[in-house]
Order: sequence, then structure tokens, then C-alpha cells
Amino acid sequence: MKKKGSTAGNKKGLKSMNLTTGVPSSGKVIKKKKPFHNITGFISVTLILLNTLAGYAPLLVAGLVKWILPFKVVTVPCTWIITQVATNWLSINNLIYRYVLGVKVITTGETVFDKKGWYLVLSNHQSWIDIVVLQMIFNRRIPILKFFIKQKLIKVPLMGFAWWALDFPFMKRYSSDFIKKNPHLKGKDIEITRKACEKFRTLPVSVMNFVEGTRFSEMKHKRQNSPYKHLLKPRAGGTGFVFSAMGDSIKKILNVTIVYPQGDRDFWNFLCGLIKEVDVHIETMDVTPDLVGDYENDPAYKAHFQKWINRLWENKDELLERMK
Repeated sequence: MKKKGSTAGNKKGLKSMNLTTGVPSSGKVIKKKKPFHNITGFISVTLILLNTLAGYAPLLVAGLVKWILPFKVVTVPCTWIITQVATNWLSINNLIYRYVLGVKVITTGETVFDKKGWYLVLSNHQSWIDIVVLQMIFNRRIPILKFFIKQKLIKVPLMGFAWWALDFPFMKRYSSDFIKKNPHLKGKDIEITRKACEKFRTLPVSVMNFVEGTRFSEMKHKRQNSPYKHLLKPRAGGTGFVFSAMGDSIKKILNVTIVYPQGDRDFWNFLCGLIKEVDVHIETMDVTPDLVGDYENDPAYKAHFQKWINRLWENKDELLERMK
């Protein structure tokens, strides 16, 4: 994909939208960091912390009520309050990114979404900034993004409780060695996670998954001997686990590709206002019946799913080459 400024010159006619101003950005290269950039960083961090402290208090109160009185007549309104608090927290953070730091996110591809839809969001992963970018794009446009979290992380102070209150899906996975010693527990972890996800069959949800499992770096790319030019090898197990646990609850896949045209992906530089533009392409895909199955216990499904995710990654690598 050729670029002139930001997203011009797209031969395939992809739709383009600047989520900040509605116009293409200048595409200027940022100069070397100066002392005032660090001041900008401290200001943005302070504003985000103040926003977090302001939002955590009502979340804590509603979460405690939800925990003490686990009855549907209580938990439903409490969950609504908690979700609104989190959504407002994200919205204020997004204002900081856009108007204090001057970040512009240029999107191509799909731009219309369903606020009450069931989505699985798949993305390449290069930086902690990726999470911020995804929230800037999708907040208030699809259900709040949620991640599968390991069961033991519920014990993390403050954050563990917040994740629980927001109904983040906690997963319990047994290692292959553990299963060998306790064969009667085979498949039990999927069953536990599936039960925890039952609420999402009636409550719209967006589940986020970074398929590579870790952030891209040249060192990791070389160590993996990755067959892709711009990506690490995909880890099909994580995505397969989502389909195994949530069955046919997921209705659409949002295939997201993120590029930092300045080449800088440092999170502190982002907070200092040095990263002005991020380019994102979004493709909406249907969840076909062949994508739903038991990844852990069905070898045929596992092989099919791995081929599907590899093809997806081949196409994403080609798209990244054009976008870069």
C-alpha cells in the first residue's frame, strides 16, 4: 500500500478515516527528544493516574456490592455501572492521547461496528501502545474489550478485583505434565472456563487476543526463524482455546493490523507525545462453523485451525508489507 502523507495512494480503494480530525495527518517525522518532551510524559502519566483514581472508587463500591450480593437482580445493574465507569475511564484517557499528546489513528477497511455484537479481536503485537490504539478505535463502538486472564492473576491487588468486577474471562489451564499425572482432569480446564463464559451467550462481549503471544522484536523474530517478514509465528492454541471455551458465542472476527509509520514503538515516547500517527487496517470476518471445535482434544480440528491461523498470518504479513 503506497502512502503519501498517511494513507493516500491505496490501490485497493480502502476506506480511510482519521479518528481525531477526519483528515489525513501530515506524516512528519518526529525530531530527537528534548527535555520538554519528558515534561509532557510526566503530565500525561499524572492525568491518567488521576483519572484512574477517580474511576476506581465507584468501581470498587459497585464491585463489592456485586460480590456480597450475588443475585441477578443486584449483579446486573452493578455490572452496568462498572462497565460505564470503565468506558468513561477509557474515553477520558483517549482525550488525553488525542489532545494532550496529539495522537492520530488512521484506519482503513471496516469502520462500522455493532455496539451489541459478539466479537473476537485478533491483532499483531508490537508494543504496549497496541492496547491503547485498540481502545482508541473501539471504545463505545463495540462492547468493552476483554482479555482472557489466567485464574491465578485474580489475586493481583486492585487489578484482580477490577478484572473480576468487569467480568473478564478467567481461564484455568492444566499443563501436559499435570494431565499425565492426573488424567481424570483432562478437559476439566476447558469445562471450567466454558462455564465462566456462559454469561457471554446473552451478554455482548468483545474478546481480545494477540495471536503472537508476545510483542514483536527483531531478536525474537530471528530466534523463532519466523517464516513471516513482519510477524512472529502465530500461537494457534490461544485463539483455539477461545473458540473451545466460548463455542458459537462469538459471531464476528475483527482482524486488526497495526503499523507505526515513524518506526518508533516505545511506550514512554508515546506518552511524551513523540508518536503522532498510527495506521490501522480492520477486516471483519464471519465465524464459520469449521472454526468452532475442541482444540485440545480433537486432532482433526486442531490441524484445520492451525492451517487457518497460518493463512490469516500470511495475508497479514503481505498487508503489513504494503502498509509499511
